[in-house]
Amino acid sequence: MPPFDSARFTLWLPQILCAVFLAILFLQSGLDKVVDWKGNLGWLTGHFAKSPLKGMVTPMLAVITLMELAAGALSAAGAVALVASGNPFLAYLGAVLSAVSLLALFFGQRMAKEYAGAAVLVPYFVVALAGVYLLRLS
Repeated sequence: MPPFDSARFTLWLPQILCAVFLAILFLQSGLDKVVDWKGNLGWLTGHFAKSPLKGMVTPMLAVITLMELAAGALSAAGAVALVASGNPFLAYLGAVLSAVSLLALFFGQRMAKEYAGAAVLVPYFVVALAGVYLLRLS
């Protein structure tokens, strides 16, 4: 951790906050899919029933679960690395994978014509993009 009164701290703080935010978001979401796979699969099967993606729900759920878990784990490891050594690389990878995961979720919501659900993802995507930008500044 850089000294509180340094210019470096001004960049480090939003970096760590983005990494922790993304870690919480994606670890919780990914773990929920693992713990309640059947419930998530049932809900998503109904959600995509009238979309062109209706026959792909199981593989899509598997892919998004893996992406979310990886994004959350990289963000969490990145937060630890930022605190321990100031190295932003893992957190940067976590932010990039978070943004890609959110794009996948956004695509799914739009394909299901769930426009309100797609709109809810936009602020999360903005945080992920902020993380990508801030973590690349180091």
